[in-house]
Amino acid sequence: MADRRIDAVMQTEFLRLRRETPIREAVAKMVEAQAHAAPVVDDTGALIGILSQKDCFRPAVHASYYQQWQGTAGEYMNSNVVTLEAETDIVSAAEAFLEKPYRVFPVLRGGRLVGMLERTQLLAVFLQLSNDRQ
Repeated sequence: MADRRIDAVMQTEFLRLRRETPIREAVAKMVEAQAHAAPVVDDTGALIGILSQKDCFRPAVHASYYQQWQGTAGEYMNSNVVTLEAETDIVSAAEAFLEKPYRVFPVLRGGRLVGMLERTQLLAVFLQLSNDRQ
């Protein structure tokens, strides 16, 4: 199992947000994409943060009181992003999910954002591997 890498199972097509994306638009895009989190990128596509569903509740609750969404993805994103490298093996990735509370990790190759890895994708790999051995 340790020879299987996450770049074989990660999502390569995924939602990307910009720092200046209005937060209501960011939330709507995340809901539409059924994304647990979305990377926030700069003009060059470099990862500068991540906006999680949890991050979106503060502006959502604010909007419920004041009938107005305020702010941008950049104001609510977490800029201390924990990432995985594309060459990471699936066991190490599973250990990262055990250690961190995240549902998804951005995946980098050579410092560039190349994918997103969700818990469910990785669990599916473990199920498939156990089926292959039975």
